[in-house]
Amino acid sequence: LIAFYIGTVWFVGWLVPDSLTLPFIGEVTWVESLATGVSLVGAMFLSSFLMIPVASAFTGMFLDQVADAVEQKHYPTLPEAKDGSIGTAIVDSLSFLGVLIAANLCALVLYLFFVPLAPFIFLALNGFLLGREYFQLVAIRRVDLGTAKRLRRKYRGQIWALGALMALPLTIPILNLVVPIIGAAAFTHLYHRVEPA
Repeated sequence: LIAFYIGTVWFVGWLVPDSLTLPFIGEVTWVESLATGVSLVGAMFLSSFLMIPVASAFTGMFLDQVADAVEQKHYPTLPEAKDGSIGTAIVDSLSFLGVLIAANLCALVLYLFFVPLAPFIFLALNGFLLGREYFQLVAIRRVDLGTAKRLRRKYRGQIWALGALMALPLTIPILNLVVPIIGAAAFTHLYHRVEPA
């Protein structure tokens, strides 16, 4: 996100001239400063919507390690989980990142039309997406994709609620680095509570 801020400010500074000459006013020398300041504030505002996708994408790459640690401590009699490759984890994380960003950008339109409901729309959307993805990632370590999807549909209320509990603190800087780890652990417990016999 810091790189996003720096890139935005640099690009706007490069795009906007140092000064402009306006008719009846003369030379205006603060245009670039104003434009870069506004772009920085805009980038910080947009990053509040990007914190969830970015934090989740990085955590998705390490979800197996978190799930393994939870299973070793709380479910020691389980056989070893299917081992996913780091390449698959990166591809899954990046595709999930794309879906989260696209869904949140589309939701921006709803936020503008339903301003008082914006926090609830944000929570509902990201709770659904986070729950769906985390549960499925945990489940496919133990069962095939079809079974994981059936379980996800059957327990969608619990999955959505746990995803929504993750969504809110994910918008808080620093805390958003810890929440996905706790979320991965929580979804591991949820899966083992509802897993097929």
